[in-house]
Formats: sequence, structure tokens, C-alpha cells
Amino acid sequence: MTAPSKPRRRLSAADRRSQLIDVGRQTFADLGYEAATVEEIARRAGITKPIIYGHFGGKDGLYSAVVEQETTYILEAISGAISTGPPRERVQAAALRFLEYVRDHRAGFTVLARDSPAHRQYASMLAEIAALVGEVFADEFGRAGYDSSVAPIYAQALIGMVTYVGQWWDEDRSRPVEEVGSHLAALAWMGLRHLPRTPSRVTPSET
Repeated sequence: MTAPSKPRRRLSAADRRSQLIDVGRQTFADLGYEAATVEEIARRAGITKPIIYGHFGGKDGLYSAVVEQETTYILEAISGAISTGPPRERVQAAALRFLEYVRDHRAGFTVLARDSPAHRQYASMLAEIAALVGEVFADEFGRAGYDSSVAPIYAQALIGMVTYVGQWWDEDRSRPVEEVGSHLAALAWMGLRHLPRTPSRVTPSET
């Protein structure tokens, strides 16, 4: 005689919402936004479709919740990383935190970086990060007697470099993120150390 099965524990509204965000994130990462359906998300979560509609209003609402959670996490992580310490350490910490996010939140990074509906929010988040890094650069430029108004150029360059390296590393993953982050920081910082006060356009040498 088999023992009766235990009744499934009913999740609280907050726990159910968190579960659906987790399942939705992985489903969007696996299938892409267009191919992912409410039916598939419900099947993976072991629930019925009306529960998803009740929490998020549909696929669009769930997708927006996933993207908002990911972008908030990255902004908070990088904001904390660059809040204190010497400038070079802060630049390295910012690069490392982003790479750690790519490593530890692969599904979330896939949704942000490779699924077209998220691109606008992803770009907006990168602009916010660049502004934070730009403040670090502006302070350092000012102390060194450079024109601090050009700091956003270098901040945007650094963020672009880190995000593209992050995408490359996500496909390769042959080196630890700590090593990759150190190389990125070294490239950025050594370039800044030897920055001319007024960069001029390089012209071909006369023969």
C-alpha cells in the first residue's frame, strides 16, 4: 500500500512572483523573447497560465520584470564597487563586477545582451554606469590638471570595452574573470597614465 502523497505547499504571492521571474528569465534565455510563450513558462513553473496573467498581465509584463531585476542588480553591484578606494582599484572593481555578473547570471545576461526587446533598457543601464565611471575619471583628471570635461569619452570607451569583452568571455570562458578583469583594468589605466593633455590626430609620416 502506497503512502498518500504530501500536498504541494502553496507559495505566497511574493514567493510565486519570484519563482515566475526565475522561470521566465531562463525561458527567455533559452528560447528568446519571440519564441517563449506563456504556455511554456507555465509548464516549466508547474502552474496554469492564469497565475502568470494575474501576477504580470502576460508575457510582456513578466519580461519587463526580468529585465528590471537584472539591470537593477548590475547597477547596484557596480555602484558599490566604485564607491570607495583609489581610482585604479575602482576601475578594476567596476570591470570585475560586470564580468562576475556575466559569469554568475548567464541567463540574465543573455536576456539583456542578446534579446532585442531588452536592448533599450540595456543601453540605458550602460549609460548610467558610464556616468558613474565618468565621475571617477573626472575627479582624477581634475587632480592631474587635465580637462575633466572629456572624462565621459573615456568612460564610454571603458564601458564599451568591458561589455564587448564580457560577451566574448561568455562564449569562451577559458580564463577566470579575475584575470580578464585585471587585464582590462591594466589596459585602461596604463592608457590613462600616458594620456597627452591635448591628444592630436596622428598623420602619416613623410617619407
